[in-house]
Amino acid sequence: MTIGGIVAAVVLGAAIGVLSRFVLAGRKRVPAWLLATVGVVAAFAGTGLVHLSDLGDGGWNVWEALFQSALPVAAILLVAAFWPERGAATRDTGRRPPEEP
Repeated sequence: MTIGGIVAAVVLGAAIGVLSRFVLAGRKRVPAWLLATVGVVAAFAGTGLVHLSDLGDGGWNVWEALFQSALPVAAILLVAAFWPERGAATRDTGRRPPEEP
């Protein structure tokens, strides 16, 4: 992986992660740092998949950009789908509701 590929993976992954914060803001409250981290890691995974499948030729190519963009989106959607909603878990305080007369 070249320096340009590393920089592209970090920039694309973080940008997709941070931009997804605005898309997911109404539905889930996933932390921005988690989305950016998942985006960067998935972008590196996309680069690895391109090189493992011999689609990359060492320079910039469409496959690498496509995988670096598509995998973070898929990974962020998975994280958002399994992230618990705020206030969704109910606590049992041990108190019973008042009985009606």
